[in-house]
Amino acid sequence: MKRFTFILAALPAVVLTLALTGCQTQRERNNSLSKSEMLIDSLETALNQAKTESDDLMGTVKQIQDGFKAINEAEEIVTVETAAGETSDKQAIAENMALIQNKLKMNSELIANLREQLRASNTSNEKLKATLEDMVKEFEAQLEQNKQKISELQKQIEEKDLRIAEQDQQITALNDNVQNLVEQGEKKDADIAQKAENIARQDKELHTAYYVFGTKKELKEQKILKDGEVLQSNDFNRAYFTKIDYRATKVIPLYSKGAELLTSHPAGSYELSKGTTGQYTLRITDPERFWSVSKYLVIQVK
Repeated sequence: MKRFTFILAALPAVVLTLALTGCQTQRERNNSLSKSEMLIDSLETALNQAKTESDDLMGTVKQIQDGFKAINEAEEIVTVETAAGETSDKQAIAENMALIQNKLKMNSELIANLREQLRASNTSNEKLKATLEDMVKEFEAQLEQNKQKISELQKQIEEKDLRIAEQDQQITALNDNVQNLVEQGEKKDADIAQKAENIARQDKELHTAYYVFGTKKELKEQKILKDGEVLQSNDFNRAYFTKIDYRATKVIPLYSKGAELLTSHPAGSYELSKGTTGQYTLRITDPERFWSVSKYLVIQVK
């Protein structure tokens, strides 16, 4: 009977020990689960960031390729029209030459932007990065080839125009009325050239934007930030801003470990991301939406 009583008395201690052991095991299991979730979140963030960078890079590559395609198509038109001699369509030549010059300038800016994107990229895919770097070199070589071909084509156009002018002078000696036709043709050419120039200028102005980043003190000194308000004073230093074509400039390294946008821009149209050095880079993922509210961008850095 005493022995049975002793066993009953010992039971609570055993149960308590098992309960404590079970709780400790459950805490360890929970801690392990929490660490796994944190690791998954970290991996998802890294993968999303890599995808965003990849999309940015390939988007710029697509723009450059489309630019070269437009240049080649316009060049073919100009070549055919130039070979037609006096029957050539001068308007088509002038408009396509203006288009070519505009696309050459745009591709030059896009290639420089792609090189900057690669420099600021955090991707660990060295093979992809090396492939894109080789592609940049090919783009630069292709751009130089296009410039040389356009220069030769421009020379052919000038020589053709010179021959036509000489023929016009000969005809003028025989018929005074031809002079009037020549003058009308020159005026038409001038109007076309002016129209093409206006279109190019308006296109550039339409896609022009300005950005600046600096410390709170620097922004105050330039009167960009005044009494806690941004760009509320008309006497802020406009020369302190960088002028860009926002179709080409979509990545802005901020060289700072702290950054905040002071001007309003639609959510989802940009990303602020840290590089391996901990410094921020602004990536504009949707340029048209980003600049739709304001063509001025002010970023305060630390």
